[in-house]
Amino acid sequence: MPLSRRELLALGAAAVAAPLPGATTDENARPGDADWQLNYAKFDSKEKNRSPFIEGYCDRTSVRAGETIRFFLSTNEPAKARIDLFRMGYYGGKGARRVKTFENLAVKPQPTPEMKGLRLRECQWEVAAWCEIPRDWPSGVYLGKLSCDRHRNESYLIFIVADDAKCDVLFQCSTNTWQAYNKWPHESSLYDNDRKDKRPLVSGVRVSFDRPFAKYWQVVDTPMSLGSGEFLLFEFPFAYWLEQHGYDVHYCSNEDVSVGGAPFIKRAKTFLSVGHDEYWTRKQYDACLAAVQGGVNFGFFCGNSCCFVIDDLPGSDGRPRRVIERVGRYGGIRKGEEPWMADLPREAPSEALLLGAQTMSPFNGSGDWIVTNPDHWIFAGTGMKKGERIRGLVGWEHHGAPASIPGLEVLAEGTTWTGGEAPSKYAATIYPGPKGNTVFNAATIFWAQGLSSPPGHQIPYVHNGRPLGPDARVQQITKNLLDRWRA
Repeated sequence: MPLSRRELLALGAAAVAAPLPGATTDENARPGDADWQLNYAKFDSKEKNRSPFIEGYCDRTSVRAGETIRFFLSTNEPAKARIDLFRMGYYGGKGARRVKTFENLAVKPQPTPEMKGLRLRECQWEVAAWCEIPRDWPSGVYLGKLSCDRHRNESYLIFIVADDAKCDVLFQCSTNTWQAYNKWPHESSLYDNDRKDKRPLVSGVRVSFDRPFAKYWQVVDTPMSLGSGEFLLFEFPFAYWLEQHGYDVHYCSNEDVSVGGAPFIKRAKTFLSVGHDEYWTRKQYDACLAAVQGGVNFGFFCGNSCCFVIDDLPGSDGRPRRVIERVGRYGGIRKGEEPWMADLPREAPSEALLLGAQTMSPFNGSGDWIVTNPDHWIFAGTGMKKGERIRGLVGWEHHGAPASIPGLEVLAEGTTWTGGEAPSKYAATIYPGPKGNTVFNAATIFWAQGLSSPPGHQIPYVHNGRPLGPDARVQQITKNLLDRWRA
């Protein structure tokens, strides 16, 4: 029988343990500031996902202490602009801490770049401000809230402060996927092309990190996340929950993993892929597989992860890894995927050999997360029985078809429904690594939705279904995994 509401509340209180002492706890004891959230956003009447009234980007996806990051801003008319920089976290429930402010920045309209070969658009705007990252800024996701004196409209820019310090948890932000879906200024994502057959998943299209993030255009309409990529949508609820409970968490980009390789990952006890982590370089895949063999625990709290192979290429000014192109499908194009894919020449091993399962076709859907192996240790303290379900937790993207890995166990499985009609299968799995470590696959992009609903977050609705928000059972399962991995 499902747990009663009283039992769930009691379980939630148990899952929400007192924060642990350490750097994350100390950081979140500092004063928070809810003013990081956007109040007003206005979009262009023609380029409907763009806000030319004020927008900006950074010259780096990720930066370390002592390094310099530059900010590029544009307004629809000359103005005095302001950047308020915030580190995202828990901070007493406010979600962020203000770390720096730039005021009275002279900003004017900057040109929209022409489309070059392979549909590439790269901005070459004037520098509005720059920042040398102080040594006392901890690793984290940082938002810059942009505003000006000529109107009330606002937007974000986003970057990550990474490091190489030892930690319990290394949280990988899905920066490649944020950019793959970025349509700025208009119809300029990896999903837009000039093919007559309109297949969206092809090679021969490139996108640049040197441009603002447009409004996200799938699954959920969130104008107040403008400029933040997908972080506030699919990743922030997990980061907020981790920092609330004092886990020793550091952050990185996809690029950091690709460049740093297995040694960059091995300084952590646990590596997390969260939300919508679709686009990986082959170097990134190889680094993660080597880290599993080296004893790192992996938590794939995501859907559609490690689905497409990308090349990361230099920008036109020669700076490395400023352009990406989809070039292959991990494991090759599968039956049922042909109508969507073409011209993906690069071969790569299946993502299931790393995750324990793979992206399924139909890709999209919604469904309940149904327990099949309740005696497994990850369910300790949840009271869950076989067949019990967490309603709406599976969706928009999901993993299934478990790999033939020795010791792999299926923990939950069931059906998703695309458009409420077309069925697809998912499977949550766990398998042992060679050094007492484990690899967990939650099999859904929406796992983070079951952990918290922080300020500035909106629960998505897709394919006639939605997750229901924080759930004590999701919290307890996550706690069981992280506490074992940390030990």
